[in-house]
Amino acid sequence: MVSFRSISTRLTAVAALLPVAALGLTASAEAAATATPGAAKGTEAAASAAIWRPPVQSRWQYQLQGNKAYASTGGINVNICEVPQTGGACVRPTVFDIDLYVDAEIAGNNSTLNTAGVKAIHAKGAKAVCYIDAGSIEEFRPDYQQFVDWHESHGNSLLGKPFSEEFPNERWANINNDKGQRDFLLKMMEPRVDKCVQAGFDGVEFDVVHAHEEGKEVTGWDISPETQLIYNRALADLAHRKGLSVALKNDLSQIDDLVSVFDYAVNEECFQYKECADLSAFVRAGKPVFQVEYKTSPGSFCAKANQLKFNSIKKATDYSLYDKPYKPCK
Repeated sequence: MVSFRSISTRLTAVAALLPVAALGLTASAEAAATATPGAAKGTEAAASAAIWRPPVQSRWQYQLQGNKAYASTGGINVNICEVPQTGGACVRPTVFDIDLYVDAEIAGNNSTLNTAGVKAIHAKGAKAVCYIDAGSIEEFRPDYQQFVDWHESHGNSLLGKPFSEEFPNERWANINNDKGQRDFLLKMMEPRVDKCVQAGFDGVEFDVVHAHEEGKEVTGWDISPETQLIYNRALADLAHRKGLSVALKNDLSQIDDLVSVFDYAVNEECFQYKECADLSAFVRAGKPVFQVEYKTSPGSFCAKANQLKFNSIKKATDYSLYDKPYKPCK
């Protein structure tokens, strides 16, 4: 598992352009397609209301790597309780951000959905967010070969440079669409999100959605801000259509454009790099910021994090994401 990460067309829109018979709709579906706009909006509002959305003040845990001591709960330490930086009694997270799959060192494979972890989290009265990498292609994922096959059959136009020295086993994805790359990526994300739903997750975190900020020298691709917005909005729409809330991971330069379509933010190291101010847009919108520092000490960032109403934690300095160390700010 990794850390340190510095569209779909609606049926109603198609129905407005094509005859009902061409879509193969039943009589009841035809009635739904011709329903009044108010009724359609009411249905959409009801579906949106059913999606879990955490309150601004929600303690979280970031555990993407499994601990063998907790094999029965998918490697996730659901009983973790630590004294916060502010002192007092230990506190427990109400939101767990974990990987879609059980750690291979525990499961013996890389394709076991972490249903056990989700169930254990729910049993504690907490919620589970499903980690998916949407902007780089990881060699250890069960669907990896499909990305390679598409890349090779489309002029080597999908897989870019290695993500970083820390994570050489994944490569930056090309989210342009001159050869259908973005369409393919979104097609691949859909079954991944379906698996999040199958495992019982409440939300989803799409990682590596900031390629435009890194530039061609880092990623291997020339990604414009506009292209990034198209892709990120499509990911948010995908999550919502599947009944999941969705996190905006980093991508600080586009927060003002995306805060309305994402339900919360997940950020790494904004205090270390002195770039936290933009994240306050989520808090102002009544949406939480789940924030993590690795190399910065809690004593130097927690007071400011609490003042900003962020839900900040300190994890390991080597960027590993096991259950511990875990130090919440409040």
